[in-house]
Amino acid sequence: MNFTRYRKPSAIALLTVGTALAVTAVAGLSWSHEGGLVLLLRVYEHVVLLGWLALAALTGAVLLGMHRSTLRLPLLTTLLICGVPLLLLGTFVSTVFGDTSREEKTEAAPGRDDRRLVVERGGFLDPVWCVYVHEGSRPLERRWIVGCFNGDSDRNELRETVWTAPDRIRMTTSGGAVHEVTLAPGGRPDRTVSVG
Repeated sequence: MNFTRYRKPSAIALLTVGTALAVTAVAGLSWSHEGGLVLLLRVYEHVVLLGWLALAALTGAVLLGMHRSTLRLPLLTTLLICGVPLLLLGTFVSTVFGDTSREEKTEAAPGRDDRRLVVERGGFLDPVWCVYVHEGSRPLERRWIVGCFNGDSDRNELRETVWTAPDRIRMTTSGGAVHEVTLAPGGRPDRTVSVG
């Protein structure tokens, strides 16, 4: 069976997949900011994996598509010399400093199904609680940070987070400090609480 006729379509498919993965990874890095789409935040969490997959697909596209070209070796060398060290560094950084947070609480706002409160707990040595508001419905759901509480001291630990109104959140620490945050119609908090 002759596989030569499949080389060009396979190279085009790999080039398309590699480019799509690279664009998705860049979008995840660029748009994972405050008020960003939750969908892109999930992409950001897997950006290194997307980078490795994109590099593999683009390498395959060069190998298949430029079978007898003089540009094949220089292009492949450039791709690997630039891509591999960058992705190795990204893998190291995400392994050592990666986010290990897990969701502890999710609660819809009273009378609203398009706004919810999300509490995540993470941290390497000391626990850190972050409180977020997710506004909208998927896939256009946006995320805003409301507060972060560093548990390096028992007094700073987040004890309770509740809705007091559809646009107001109350957060209480173990030390008894109470913080209230009001949300704008789009979900943006009037301030971000930082304790510890």
